[in-house]
Order: sequence, then structure tokens, then C-alpha cells
Amino acid sequence: MTTQDLIEKLGLKPLSKFEHREVEGAFVSDMLSDVMAGAKSGNLWLTVQTHKSIVPAANLVDVSAIVITSGKEVPQETVELASKYNIAILSSELPAFELVGKLYALGLGTK
Repeated sequence: MTTQDLIEKLGLKPLSKFEHREVEGAFVSDMLSDVMAGAKSGNLWLTVQTHKSIVPAANLVDVSAIVITSGKEVPQETVELASKYNIAILSSELPAFELVGKLYALGLGTK
């Protein structure tokens, strides 16, 4: 499944400029240290954090996209930094719990 597939199937809103990538699993956390220690390359990262420090954390781990949940507003400086480094920032009105359920239903959590 790709970021494009998820945008279409879940109604995610792209905020940054990026090239679409394959998505391999998901990771949910609002702590940057947790993401840097536990997320895997290709994961979709679900969070409510919107500050610009999420971009270097996402880049370090090589996540396929950051999904900002619960309809949180993302500062323009965060979007611009993500676009500069080809990091996908997507937005969802859904809370993380509901979005994870939908991702699982799409087969993202199964092997």
C-alpha cells in the first residue's frame, strides 16, 4: 500500500510536498524519543504533535509519512520544512484510535 492509496481510501489531506512511498506498518506515539527508538523505516507515524521537530525525527527514522490526527492545525513552518526534505505530512480529522482501526481494516497491520 502506498501513501497515495491511503490518501484516497481514508480521505487524508496532504499538507506538504512529497513523493509517494510504500507504507509498511504504522507507529503511534506523541513522544519523539519513542518514535526514534521504536518506529521502523516505511512506517506511517500517527501523532498529534505539530511542531517542526517532528520533521527531523521522521527523517531520521525514514517513516513513509507523518499523519497528524484529531484535526490538529500544523504550523506553516513545519509544513515548509517537511516539503524541503520530501517528508509527507498528512492530516486526518479522526483521533488516532479510530484511524488505527481503519488502517488495520485495510490490512496494514496484518501479514
